[in-house]
Amino acid sequence: MAKKNNFKKAKFEERLLNEINSLLRTGISDSRLQRVSITKVEMSPDYGYAVISWDTFDASTRGDAKKAIEAAAGRIRSELAKVLDVRHVPSISFVYDNQFEEEKKIMDLLQGSKSDSDNE
Repeated sequence: MAKKNNFKKAKFEERLLNEINSLLRTGISDSRLQRVSITKVEMSPDYGYAVISWDTFDASTRGDAKKAIEAAAGRIRSELAKVLDVRHVPSISFVYDNQFEEEKKIMDLLQGSKSDSDNE
């Protein structure tokens, strides 16, 4: 039974991720959100709450994107209510996901140490 519930939860998280990304591209006209991408959705066990991780392709616009996505949270939730066939749409909160910046730092460190060892 637990595996079935985990699969169902994972599918719902994936659907939320896809729907929100689609909504950011086509349903919301705020230009600050055009370069924002949803990277992960984590649902609470009772499906009542979702933490949505996001990233932007341009780190210099992160502050503006954060303000825009927080301002659009209510609209996003109401648009989700229109497209999802569920009784209750979860409450949502957005958190910045810096995994790509961290990966870049690690790659830069690894490439730097590789070039240092090549010079020896």
